[in-house]
Amino acid sequence: MQNTGKMLKLAGAAVLSQACVPALAHHSFAQFDTQKTITLEGTIKEFQWTNPHTWVELLVKDASGKDVDWSIEGISENSLSRTGWKRTSLNPGDKAIAIIHPLKNGAIGGSLVSISVNGQHVGDTRTGL
Repeated sequence: MQNTGKMLKLAGAAVLSQACVPALAHHSFAQFDTQKTITLEGTIKEFQWTNPHTWVELLVKDASGKDVDWSIEGISENSLSRTGWKRTSLNPGDKAIAIIHPLKNGAIGGSLVSISVNGQHVGDTRTGL
C-alpha cells in the first residue's frame, strides 16, 4: 500500500510539472511552395516587426503598371534580432528586391527568403545572413 501511495504522488508530480511548461505554438510555413522561388522588385510599404512572424508589405508593379501589395511573411522578430536585424532594417519607401517562396494556392503573397534594399543585402530570413 505504501508503494502505491508513493507511485501516485510521483505520477501526480509528473503531471503537475508538465502543466508548468508553456505550450510552444508551431506556426507552419506549409502553405508556401518551398520548391519554388520568385524574385520581386518593388517598394517597401510597411515592415511589421511582430511576433509570431514579421511581415513585409511590398508594392510591386503589375504588367499594367498598377501597384500590387504583396504580403510577405518572415520569421519572428526575436529570431531576426539575434542575427542583427532591427525594426528599422526595412523602411517605407525603400527600393527592395525580395526573393520569396510563393503561396501554393497561387494567391499574391509568400514567405520571405532574402531581401536587399537600396542595393544593400539585408539578409536571409531563414538564417539572418
